[in-house]
Amino acid sequence: MAKNLFNKVKAGDLELKEKVVTINRVTKTTKGGRTFSFSALVVVGNENGVVGHGLGKAKEVQEAITKGIDDAKKNLIKIPIHHGTIPHDQLAKEGAAKVLIKPAAHGTGVIAGGSMRAVLESAGITDVLAKSLGSANPHNVVKATFKALGLLREPISVAKTRNVSLKKVFNG
Repeated sequence: MAKNLFNKVKAGDLELKEKVVTINRVTKTTKGGRTFSFSALVVVGNENGVVGHGLGKAKEVQEAITKGIDDAKKNLIKIPIHHGTIPHDQLAKEGAAKVLIKPAAHGTGVIAGGSMRAVLESAGITDVLAKSLGSANPHNVVKATFKALGLLREPISVAKTRNVSLKKVFNG
């Protein structure tokens, strides 16, 4: 298993934008009948390399979304963005969801499906090719996308790790 390379960030002074990925109505059967509540999966980001996800559960939809936003602000990570795209290909898996993200040329746009699109746009990535290869469960797709983004490495850190010049990292 790969090392946990997530760069944790504090919400502090960041101006974060929220996106609701999914809202589920959840039912609990009790002696007195059914009790309904809501769970909301939310992604927040500053569209400049900082992104987080959270899950909120409550009796009301708006309260669930608010709790999800608060949870997302506790799980922020910093990701490397190079000219609007990611530095290299990355594959990640969470549960049965498998995610592949690839860098794209300027002007390509965000080529990704539902849950992944919300995460990538919130992170500020403007050009990327992404594919969800396994389960379409939004929770696991978001977690797998975060895992893939967390495993991305800056070219400078790769050069330092290998003790070679930055030019040699790109030219092989």
